[in-house]
Amino acid sequence: MAIQELLVKNLKVSFLTPEKELLAIRGISYELNRDETLAVVGESGCGKTVSALSILRLLEEPPGKIVSGEIFFDGKDLLKMSKKELQTYRGKDIAMIFQDPMTSMNPVLTIGEQIIETLLRHTSCSRKEAMNKTLKLLDQVEIPSPKEKLDQYPHQLSGGMRQRAMIAMALSCDPRILIADEPTTALDVLTQGQILYLLKKIKKETKMSILLITHDVGVVAEMARRVMVMYAGEIVESGPVREIFSSPRHPYTIGLMKSLPTLESTEEKFLKLNEMPGIVPSLSKIPSGCSFHPRCPSAETRCKIEKPIFKKIAEEYSVRCWLY
Repeated sequence: MAIQELLVKNLKVSFLTPEKELLAIRGISYELNRDETLAVVGESGCGKTVSALSILRLLEEPPGKIVSGEIFFDGKDLLKMSKKELQTYRGKDIAMIFQDPMTSMNPVLTIGEQIIETLLRHTSCSRKEAMNKTLKLLDQVEIPSPKEKLDQYPHQLSGGMRQRAMIAMALSCDPRILIADEPTTALDVLTQGQILYLLKKIKKETKMSILLITHDVGVVAEMARRVMVMYAGEIVESGPVREIFSSPRHPYTIGLMKSLPTLESTEEKFLKLNEMPGIVPSLSKIPSGCSFHPRCPSAETRCKIEKPIFKKIAEEYSVRCWLY
């Protein structure tokens, strides 16, 4: 039986605007099991990053605001902790790789100093021990010449090297959960492959759980066992990767899968792209009923009026659609 590492229940997050308060995350619930990689996918603007930042309460408040919900880790609700208490978990038990390492790392501190600072804050090791562990971490994430890179600043490293340094910092205190927000964004294809290989290798060695936020379905296939599909601040489909990839149920997931490039076998092979019409709605213009109905080829009158429930249709499989 799977051991639950993190439990999110009915999380709602809003943003304050000059006009009114807009709900960005609209009551999502899920669990992350020990030694599991759970992927969160969806188009830009669907709420993936906001939901992940809410776990460690890293949203800027205001304009961000966690309206309601519970996030349990080790039997404690992270949302009810004081900032001081929560800081003992941030970076130690739950770590995060941010989307852009260049803006997430301190530009005036060396790579080594930033990792050493994390170790000194969360562990009882001496500065010398922290220095030695930092060198081992840089070597673990396969940064060449770690002694040399120790004294370099973020701007002196390539995008791939900065991402590796960010991973080293996240892993420095042996976290039980790693939140990886678009860890391969803006990297070339070769470097993307190296970063994914590195994450898989480290996960196998440490048995940590990974919450992987991405818009790249190929990354999901490579990394995850389960996947959650988000749309307009809600989870619309959730289940094992193989099942969702082979027979997706929700029309939005079907559209995502069809929009992937495929190699057509004709006299001359070419890439065919199927476009999904429309865009993710603005927070101020979320449609009534099912939020996907304006883009859905299967929408009926009921879909425009009634909001579908998130219904379990099989073991580990749930979908938010009136078709089921």
